[in-house]
Amino acid sequence: MTHIVDQITGHRRMRRNRKADWTRRLVQESRLTVDDLIWPIFVVPGTNVVEPIPSMPGVNRMSVDRLVEAAKEAADLGVPALATFPNIEMSLRDETGSNSLAADNLINQATRALKQHVPQIGVITDVALDPFTSHGHDGILRGSEIVNDETVEQVARAAVVQADAGSDIISPSEMMDGRIGAIRQALDDAGHQNVGIMSYATKFSSAFYGPYREAIGTGGLLKGDKKTYYIDPANGTEAIRDAALDVEEGADMLMVKPGLPYLDICWRMKEAFGLPVFAYQVSGEYAQIKAAAMNGWIDGDRVMMETLLAFKRAGCDGILSYFAVEVARALAKKG
Repeated sequence: MTHIVDQITGHRRMRRNRKADWTRRLVQESRLTVDDLIWPIFVVPGTNVVEPIPSMPGVNRMSVDRLVEAAKEAADLGVPALATFPNIEMSLRDETGSNSLAADNLINQATRALKQHVPQIGVITDVALDPFTSHGHDGILRGSEIVNDETVEQVARAAVVQADAGSDIISPSEMMDGRIGAIRQALDDAGHQNVGIMSYATKFSSAFYGPYREAIGTGGLLKGDKKTYYIDPANGTEAIRDAALDVEEGADMLMVKPGLPYLDICWRMKEAFGLPVFAYQVSGEYAQIKAAAMNGWIDGDRVMMETLLAFKRAGCDGILSYFAVEVARALAKKG
């Protein structure tokens, strides 16, 4: 029988390299390290506040002081950067998201505290207006339209305010046309030539964002949907064209959001542009894994690690994941 198998396979046996732990490690093609992780984290007003998010088990909203404590742990574990998202008071939200321009708004308070107390960790901030608007959209609403150019002007101004507060990377997610060029010009004019831009280059009109909207307090506010400015999940070629415009306008890094359902887009973007590519493993992806694990349907730890490894295999240079600290702990324990 062995002779017959050798005749069929031509003496090629794929299992030889799988026979032992050391051989599997020796030929492993993709690796996940703590250096690949960005931790999205939610901030709320107040002091000593830790609020669990029901739809995201294990994820909390935190006041700035508690966020700083969490950031110190992440930095000690080697996590390179945080991405901060605010849940502000309803009284500060309006039709234009004007609080995004306030130097002392919640996101900028968090940035200043992080740069003061945890200077070794990178701070990535988003200039989309949805945490600041009374209608839950990412831009300025005029009648029934999210107006492009007026929104771009405002997010460019907000980017400068965030850079003034100490943000290391501006990561615009509102998907307005021309935003990357406008933000780059505004940052350069304000003397922030060293502040990078990680563009949400392909943000899809996805059903995976629900828990995030609960986390930032916009779930019950949203009027209509975001299909007029997010990308149709059916359109891969359009997504690459969208990313190409961001590259032309000066993006330093590119992001795909959501992550796992769009691994093909991660690969295509890396092949097309050669820039650093990141995937955002969004709230719905996280919630699915957590819920299935809590019900005993899957091995949550193994699925967590497998999904992040899939991003690396697809060409991603890093991953924004709510699992970041869990993964960092696991990697540290593994040694």
